[in-house]
Amino acid sequence: MVGLYVAATVVTLMQLLRRHERRLLPLLATFACLAVARFLGPESRWATGFEVGAVAAGLVLVAMLTPRHTAVR
Repeated sequence: MVGLYVAATVVTLMQLLRRHERRLLPLLATFACLAVARFLGPESRWATGFEVGAVAAGLVLVAMLTPRHTAVR
């Protein structure tokens, strides 16, 4: 499972360097945090912290992808 998260992190990093799309940063952080959390294992306190970080990065990504509505006068 760790290998899949590492691969997703590397692919996302390559896309970030290629496209310079800032919306890829939270996705990169999500995959990186999940890779570290899975590497540390379920018994580690740090793993829980990295999983919380992954959730926070996912919420930031959702906020970035949500369309903004402007008031029309």
